[in-house]
Amino acid sequence: MKKPASLTIAMAASEALPYSKSGGLADVAGALPGHLARLGHRVLLFVPYYRETRARFPHLPRAHAPLELPFPGHDVRVEMLRHEPAPGVSVLLVREDAAFDRAHLYGSPDGDYWDNAGRYALFCRAVLASLLALGEHPDVIHAHDWQTALLPLYLRQRPDFAGPLAGTPSLLTVHNLAYQGIFPASAMAYTGIPEHLFHPHGIEYYGRINLLKGGLLYADAITTVSPRYSEEIRTPAFGEGLDGVLRERSAVIHGILNGVDHEQWNPETDPFLPARYSAVAPEGKARCKEALLQAFGLDGDPAVPLFATISRLADQKGFDLIAAAVPALAARGLRYCILGSGDRHYQDLFTALARDFPGRIAVHIGYDDALAHLIEAGADCYLMPSRFEPCGLNQMYSLRYGTIPVVRAVGGLVDTVEHFDPARGSGTGFVFRDYNVTGLLWAVDEALTAFARPQDWARLRTNAMAADFSWEASAHRYADLYRSLGAHGARRRG
Repeated sequence: MKKPASLTIAMAASEALPYSKSGGLADVAGALPGHLARLGHRVLLFVPYYRETRARFPHLPRAHAPLELPFPGHDVRVEMLRHEPAPGVSVLLVREDAAFDRAHLYGSPDGDYWDNAGRYALFCRAVLASLLALGEHPDVIHAHDWQTALLPLYLRQRPDFAGPLAGTPSLLTVHNLAYQGIFPASAMAYTGIPEHLFHPHGIEYYGRINLLKGGLLYADAITTVSPRYSEEIRTPAFGEGLDGVLRERSAVIHGILNGVDHEQWNPETDPFLPARYSAVAPEGKARCKEALLQAFGLDGDPAVPLFATISRLADQKGFDLIAAAVPALAARGLRYCILGSGDRHYQDLFTALARDFPGRIAVHIGYDDALAHLIEAGADCYLMPSRFEPCGLNQMYSLRYGTIPVVRAVGGLVDTVEHFDPARGSGTGFVFRDYNVTGLLWAVDEALTAFARPQDWARLRTNAMAADFSWEASAHRYADLYRSLGAHGARRRG
């Protein structure tokens, strides 16, 4: 059989590991290019050169001469830097310090930056201008979330921005529909959106502009980060006000589950762990649990179940349920630790709860990569009672590390966690349906019952560690979709 031709993919994301991170988007945008390259494709990944990026990569060469991008009232000079992290992957970093040299990526815990529309319009303009400067004509341009959703719109509606790239097929991945890039109509001019698109069937959204909506309207294909989420977002319950637009575009929506980077997340090789382990030799997990209890100052009885969460502290992640359940969780004798940051309300609330339940509940505000790996290895259960969950990555990391997920039946959690059936010895975790404390505590009690039965727990842990959610299958699905879009684009241009 003839091997399919290799593709050139231009990908744009507002964050990607190891350059920047605020959430799961960074994990995906950091991992997918390398896996596509291993399939024989070539990837040009565009990311902003933030302050935290410069701290990690202070000395990068220029990719080409600086760009002069015209905006209303003035031109903006943009420098493009280059990094070559792996064969087949080139990273182009957009440097414009007024836009990106800031303490946070999108805003502080007190609110988003007021000029985010302009910042990411600049980023999208720079992506197209840099491709033109490099003489690149990719087979597809893959945009991620609202920050890059202007790219599909520019390719179809701004030929003066796109030049020879006009008509290039585009793909938009929605990582979380709750974040849409909604701004005052006055931002129209600076974003470069044509005035004739400001109407309810265009980018207008209740008198404002909605950048994600623009991308959804003009992308040649739309993907979500799990199959279940691709169905949920076309319903009023999960559509965040855009379910009508998404139902109209149902024919081009695909659900492709995110993968897990098994090189970065592997208990057999993880450099952050005090002891490494595997499904056939799990003894090292007990040492990781001891180290985790010590790291959080929790009571150190290894026979007591240890639950954990690593997350952005937000309503979406179910922290209102967790907070309401904390007294009942503590009464059950388990230990619980949290690593994360986010809404000021939840940061303060869980800090106070940790003071109220010393030795039983602990919280670390912020993010620490080494601590995150220790949590995945040392905890017995991973608690993830999300209100909604487009995909979720930590439940898949947890499975890999033999840390049993306790999750709600939504989005990617349904696609990755099967409720444990002790009679058949099947399943990989515990799943509850209704979004309330009663449902959450039922699932926790199911986990505690299994934990008290060593034979059941050993079976469950073996099942979890055998689950395979590696990137390989997902990368193949993306490549097939790119290829179909390339054929469609060729017909359209021809």
